Amino acid sequence: MASVALLSNPRSTGNRALLPRVREFCAAHPDIFHYEVEDVDQIGEAIRTIAMVSPRVIAINGGDGTVQAALTELYSGGHFGGSPPPVAVLPNGKTNLIALDLGAEGDPLKALERVVELVQTGALEEHVIERQLISLDRDDHPPVLGMFLGGAYLADVMLYCRNRIYPLGLPNGVSHVLAAILGLFAIIFGLGGGRLPPKPEPMTVSLVRQGEFKGKFSLLIVTTLEKLLLSIRTSEAHGTNGNMKLLATETSVGALFRMLGATWRGTLGQKPLEGVHFQQGDEIRIEGKRSNVILDGEIFEAMNGKPIILTSTQPVPFLRLAA
Repeated sequence: MASVALLSNPRSTGNRALLPRVREFCAAHPDIFHYEVEDVDQIGEAIRTIAMVSPRVIAINGGDGTVQAALTELYSGGHFGGSPPPVAVLPNGKTNLIALDLGAEGDPLKALERVVELVQTGALEEHVIERQLISLDRDDHPPVLGMFLGGAYLADVMLYCRNRIYPLGLPNGVSHVLAAILGLFAIIFGLGGGRLPPKPEPMTVSLVRQGEFKGKFSLLIVTTLEKLLLSIRTSEAHGTNGNMKLLATETSVGALFRMLGATWRGTLGQKPLEGVHFQQGDEIRIEGKRSNVILDGEIFEAMNGKPIILTSTQPVPFLRLAA
């Protein structure tokens, strides 16, 4: 039985330089079962094989798409009899939101060393925590699982960053700041298209038991992580009607600056703000003429008459790597 199963995607951006060091580390630790995939389509077979060695923990070394596909296969494929081992996410993607929420930051190899240390010292169970996953359902498609969804104009800016700014070869942090500045500029001056992100499209967001709201939104976040962007504590969301937390900000300049001001002061979520929706729910529906959402790096689109439906799963185990 392997102590740690490591799933790596050599084609992820971070692994182009890191993977030789990872392979060397695994060669020196025979209790690590290392499985490499060339494409996310191979992750199903990878998880089936990993289940055969019964690891105590599964570490995922890849980008956001690798993490999302692995979580979907782990909790939909039934390979572990419904009880997969805890998952550790190494900080090797472009955004690393899940890894950061679980206490992993910096060098991915240091995070892997920490996983091995927790297993070898018998401290594994002390660092296991539970999180719900978001289950994204579309018409005629199997559910997809993840932990962070960005939508509305936020998704447009994320896609703009991926398609127009990442190819410039700038550091990830610089790329994210540049995309945010250009997106904010476009919102303030009512611009869009060309060399800027596209203009927002109308959409409808519905929460079971809380009703619905419609409009154009500069920011739409749905997450089961402990923290949102900018270190917003999701436990402060209004209501306790579910495990998914939703933050939506209308595209008016006033709503945007009210949200940013409350974030700066650390008061976002403590009281209602005009044009800012901050709630919790068990089921969320997103629909519109063209409503892009990105779940842990994978793009989905809600079309007229075919909404995206989000529900939360039962709690599943993850490994917190922070001391």
